[in-house]
Formats: sequence, structure tokens, C-alpha cells
Amino acid sequence: MISKRAGAFDSSGIRKVFDLAATLQDPINLSIGQPDFEMPPAAREAAKAAIDAGRNGYTPTQGIAALRDRLEHEVRSELGQPDRRLCVTSGSSGALALVLMSLIDPGDEVIIFEPAFVMYRPLIEFLGGRCVVIDTSPTFRIDVDRVAAAMTPATRAILLNTPANPTGVVVDADTVRGLAKLAESRGVTLISDELYRSYCYDAPFASPALHSESVVVIDGFSKSHAMTGWRVGWVHGPKPVVDACTMLQQYTFVCAPQVGQWAAIAALDCPMDLPLAECRRKRDKLMAGLQDHYRFVQPGGAFYLYPEAPGGSGKAFAEQAVEREKLLVVPGSVFGKADSHFRIAYTVSDAMLDRGIAALRRLAAMYG
Repeated sequence: MISKRAGAFDSSGIRKVFDLAATLQDPINLSIGQPDFEMPPAAREAAKAAIDAGRNGYTPTQGIAALRDRLEHEVRSELGQPDRRLCVTSGSSGALALVLMSLIDPGDEVIIFEPAFVMYRPLIEFLGGRCVVIDTSPTFRIDVDRVAAAMTPATRAILLNTPANPTGVVVDADTVRGLAKLAESRGVTLISDELYRSYCYDAPFASPALHSESVVVIDGFSKSHAMTGWRVGWVHGPKPVVDACTMLQQYTFVCAPQVGQWAAIAALDCPMDLPLAECRRKRDKLMAGLQDHYRFVQPGGAFYLYPEAPGGSGKAFAEQAVEREKLLVVPGSVFGKADSHFRIAYTVSDAMLDRGIAALRRLAAMYG
């Protein structure tokens, strides 16, 4: 009854973990990739005021003017690019879908770096594109020369995510600059997924858009302001791409939820230093608790740790974790072809994190 295109895809591996969590009593859930702090009070109040004022209908496809103008001004000022355009989208996932729809035709190639966010490969393949995978294990660093060698006349885009989900790795400034210049010189669009840009713990965030006006950037409020359920994201970049995204949004998502957009305006003025410092503290606590038991690359950002799986299989380890400890982690096979690692999301309460560290230590002991 369903199309061949839909039938070719399976439910997200992360969604399967969520479904499993619902069946367990008091699990140790280190699988959910969302902030554990509250949405800013001022943003919540702005949402309530918008509801009470009857602001519940459609907005312009590109977003309400107050939010779009504010974001566009900040982006242009940061990058020094006065002609840069912006469209408010239905979450950053909506932005990603619109950008790929705007750029990819069947047969086009998109370079991605694995392990990669779970949506990248399915969306590209759904549109008839082909993923050209560069495996960044074991260091999770990007080699610009390898990217150049992987490019062909069919290469349409490079999809970069920094700080990265699932590894937490932050791409260094020289590599970011190199990728931007490479893409520009080859006439290829560099798509920069910057949803975790506020989560940089050890070095300042570096955007490739600083080095090329042709870079297309995806961002949103979900992670930075704990607004995952409000579905407010945005895309900014050259006028032809953003105009295409705006047009396509008319026929897909229509617009981002209006109440969420008013909440987002208030969120922009809310200081987030304290909750972000808490995320860094939890990262350091988790690394200290596991450093003598697991091998991992220190994550410089986001809120994930990506250790090597004892025994060599992330999938087998995740199954053992559920069976023996009621511990939920995400196997690395969800994020690419390799099954050598697993992902821990550490934005949980200290009590939950302590339980998780203890369980992970016990599991490591099983493997000697």
C-alpha cells in the first residue's frame, strides 16, 4: 500500500530506543538528545501572551517580521554579509529538508562525514541523491584533502555538522576555512548544520560562513534554548537558495508555529551561560567517571560522548546495557555503517548521570 520510496526506509534507530524506553520501569536513559534545563521563563511568558492575544494562526511563510528581521540583522552583522537572506523554518530539521530539496536532483552526490546525524543519509537518498561517505574514525577529524579527492562532477553539496552529533567533536577553525574555500572553488554548496554552535567548551565556534558567502547555514532554538517541541529553526545563505527554501516551505510545512516564533524573540534576549556551563560540568563529570574504563575522543561541544564499545560492537553492547542494567544508549550503527561505538547523551540529572556512570563501569568490567 505504501510507495517504494517510503518502503525503502526503516524507523530511526533513535526512535526505536525511545519506544524501548517507554516499556521499561525506571530506566537509566542516556539516549535522548535534548537539553535537560528549562526553556527560559521570559520565552514561556511570551508564548503565553501570544496565545492570549490570539496569535495562533498562520504567519508569513518566511516567518514573522519581528523574528526574521532580528535574526537577519544578527547574522549579517556577525558575518559582515549585508546581502545574506534568512527564512524561519519549522525546526532545524525542516530547514535541512528544505535546503536539500532546494539543491539536490536525482543522481547528485552529497559528501557527508560519518558518524553522522541520523537524518542526513535518509533525506539525501529520499530525494534521489547519493551519499559519498567519508569515515572520520577513529579521531573524528576531517581531512580537507580527502574531501577534495572524494569530489566528482556530480558533487552538489558537502554537509558539515559542528559541533557534531553524535561525537561532540568541534571542527577546528583551519579545517572549517579549508572546507569553505574548497567548496567555493569547486562550485559546490557547503551546508553547515550549526544547531549546537552555542555548546563549545574548549574553543570558540568557527562557522564556514565567515569565509564564503555561498555557505548555507542551518540553525534553531531547540538546543540553545531548550525549545525542542516548539519547532522554530532558520536557514540563512545566498538569496537563490533561501528563496527556494521559502517557496518550498509554502508547499510543505507552510510556516513555523506562530506561538513558538514569539517565544523565540524573547528567548534571544535570555542569557544562557548558566545552563551551558552546567552542560560542560556534566561532560567533565562523565569523562572523569569513564576515563579508566572506556576509550573515547574528548568532545569539545554538543552534549554527547561517543566511546568505543567494549567487545567491538555498539549494537551488541547497547543490547547488553538494556538487558543487564536497564541502561539506554544509542549504538553507533544508527549514525553510519560502523558499529564500533555508542552514543551517550549526558544532559540528564546528576542522579541519573551517576547511575549511568556506575552502570557503564559495571558493564566495562564484564569485558575485562
